[in-house]
Amino acid sequence: MSTGQMSLRLLVEKWLAPTPAIPAHVTRFSRTGTNQWRYVRVEALHPTGLLAFFFFRHDDGSWCVFPPCTERPTMRV
Repeated sequence: MSTGQMSLRLLVEKWLAPTPAIPAHVTRFSRTGTNQWRYVRVEALHPTGLLAFFFFRHDDGSWCVFPPCTERPTMRV
């Protein structure tokens, strides 16, 4: 994993800031329909309300809060 990539654990800590009093839970994980991208839904119940994020696995092994780009057909010479 290169410097710009983060593990799923680090992203959850960054976006949800779980603590022993406010733990984060994986509530859903699967693959998307057509592209078969892996995704995980993680949520934490903060005093201000429920906070939930979807994290998507990219082809390089990194996790992001946005899905990977779809591959488009290319012409080669």
